[in-house]
Amino acid sequence: NTKHLIEIHTSFGNLQLKMDKIMICIIGSGNWATTIARNVGRNVLNSQTLDEKVPMYVYEEIVEGRKLTEIINTTHINSKYMPNFELPPNIVAVDDIVTTARDADIIIFAIPPTFVSSCCKTLLGKVKPTAHAVSLIKGFERGDDGQFVLISQIIMRQLKIPCSVLVGCNLAHELAHDHFAEGTVGCRDQKYYRVLHDIFKSPTFRVVVTEDADCVEICSTLRNIIAFAAGCSDGMELNENTKGGIIRRGFLEMLQFVDVFYPGCRMGTFFESCGISDLVTSCYANRNRKLAEAFVKTGKPLSELEHILIPGHEPLGPVTAELVHHMLKKKGLEDKFPLFTTVYRICTGDYPLQRLVETLIKAREDIFHPLHTFQL
Repeated sequence: NTKHLIEIHTSFGNLQLKMDKIMICIIGSGNWATTIARNVGRNVLNSQTLDEKVPMYVYEEIVEGRKLTEIINTTHINSKYMPNFELPPNIVAVDDIVTTARDADIIIFAIPPTFVSSCCKTLLGKVKPTAHAVSLIKGFERGDDGQFVLISQIIMRQLKIPCSVLVGCNLAHELAHDHFAEGTVGCRDQKYYRVLHDIFKSPTFRVVVTEDADCVEICSTLRNIIAFAAGCSDGMELNENTKGGIIRRGFLEMLQFVDVFYPGCRMGTFFESCGISDLVTSCYANRNRKLAEAFVKTGKPLSELEHILIPGHEPLGPVTAELVHHMLKKKGLEDKFPLFTTVYRICTGDYPLQRLVETLIKAREDIFHPLHTFQL
């Protein structure tokens, strides 16, 4: 009868709903996007709940007379950005961003920060309202009030969907070579904890998930200032003890800054890969460190060096130092953050380089924590 038909139809519908698999897509095709695509592509093939096909948005380019999407889909190699590494065949290059993302349940963003707003404007209203974004982007935008705006906040504001973040001690070329690396996922929706862990991990890539998303992302921003200070130390050919002192002092000021401007974060987050590990790595292998070393050794202005050493990238160390100084000045806290203030003043030419060591010598050890909100 009709009642039984309705029950059968309803049961079948529930069965279909249970069988639907989570689809993941990747926005971006640079070296970091391609590196993480290898992990994602492999992991979904071994999952009962994830769709095997992973669309990857590729900005179309002609490489040696062929379209880059065609090269990737036929050879499974991104010959422009990662020519020595093969992608799983289930990674499908797509030259249209809307086509890439419209059916996705998880949208992974791995593009330069300068393209985030334009991509989100294109995707607005054309992705699932239930979709979840993940930002792999290290950087920020300058807000109208002079403060920095986190990339995840931009994505959430423009796409009207939640956005988690993945950052940490994970240089793309080392991860691609299957060397040990670490990453921290700051997840804003508890139901995605397990799936985000499972799609990014590998036998050599350790992934930890935490709910402390703001802290995870802000750590990856502040470390640029400290990496710049470390590069100045290298350029001045100071000893390793001095560089170690810069890292220690910088780490303390990271703790202080988050306590003041992002209260409620967990202290334990700073001891994950997004915190201390990423900081140490950045102070030895980071474009801000490289830029600062050249700034000291050549005496050339930063504006000239950035176009030579980091073409296409904003010098995040000096820019971060400027925005952080603006935030500190508004609260009258410059003297409470002597390393951050000194880096800013060196970048503007107001302080001589020698002031860096003087700052380490004279910095007080009564760490400024006005709110005492940290939890272990």
